[in-house]
Amino acid sequence: MSSCLPVPVPGVCVRVKLNVGACGPYAHIVADFEPPGPGGGLELLSLLPESRLPSEYLPSLREGLREGLDGVTAAVLVTDGSFHEVDSSELGYKIAGQQAGRAALIGAGLLPPETAATLRWATWPGMPRLRPSPVEGTHRRAR
Repeated sequence: MSSCLPVPVPGVCVRVKLNVGACGPYAHIVADFEPPGPGGGLELLSLLPESRLPSEYLPSLREGLREGLDGVTAAVLVTDGSFHEVDSSELGYKIAGQQAGRAALIGAGLLPPETAATLRWATWPGMPRLRPSPVEGTHRRAR
């Protein structure tokens, strides 16, 4: 894909909680996606103070966004989020960026709604509510 995000996708929330042993990558962001400004390209701006989202995680978040958006350019404004002093990592924020980027593509109609089922940690207003497929043997017989 190589284009611009056609419509705004506000309120994309990603909370990565991977439990690997006793701890694991943690990241939490809420972002608004907009079509890019003149000149295009991925624009990333965080409104959060260092105490909520340390700047050391922004390059990993940007890398994840670039991968998740798959060549689609957008302006991304991080409006909320948090980190954990022990469990947050560059990997967590890269995953958060990937998931947020994919969510924005679905929200903008650039990916099919069924793709939302692949996003483990992302939610957004208007997110498709997919019904789980029926699994044989899950129904109990009445006695």
